[in-house]
Amino acid sequence: MILGLTGGIGAGKSCVARWFGAWGASLVSADEGARAVVAPGEPALVALVETLGPGILGCDGALDRGALARRMFADEAVRATVEGVLHPAIKAWVMEAFSRLPHPIVYEAPLLFEAGHDRLVDTVCVVVASPALRVARVTVRDQATAAELEARMAAQLSDEARCARADVILQNDSDLKALEAAARALWDDWTAGRPLRREY
Repeated sequence: MILGLTGGIGAGKSCVARWFGAWGASLVSADEGARAVVAPGEPALVALVETLGPGILGCDGALDRGALARRMFADEAVRATVEGVLHPAIKAWVMEAFSRLPHPIVYEAPLLFEAGHDRLVDTVCVVVASPALRVARVTVRDQATAAELEARMAAQLSDEARCARADVILQNDSDLKALEAAARALWDDWTAGRPLRREY
């Protein structure tokens, strides 16, 4: 029993994932996988350096994630190249994690649909919030500029596109207490095997 959890930047999916973990889920994070597959010496990092050059590395030989992100979000061709290297490596990492962890499993993946990882899970939940709220949250959290945030949001599917493909939608336009209550209701229905509502 695997639930895929996704949503736009600043929507609140990581907060929901932490609650699911506290309530008994095994958590798998695509972001953790993305970091693991580009550790020094990993084949994916070697391939990226061969393609993009050593400018994506820091002085210590590790990936400079900021430098890579800036290039990705500034050039669609670079982003496609990077995703072509990383997505298969991350998929292999995720499948290995699924094979060894106890169920239920919650898989948090910002690019769940973009990477085709919705096909790896049984149920897809999208966390949604208004663009204005998302920008406000991320500006505080990441100290990012509005232009950087717009570029990152433009590189992801819209909420409308995500929701059209999702099984369940978690609304996060209120406060954390309301989001936690909605997440708990979803968790209780899902783990009890009850039919899921379209929105929580």
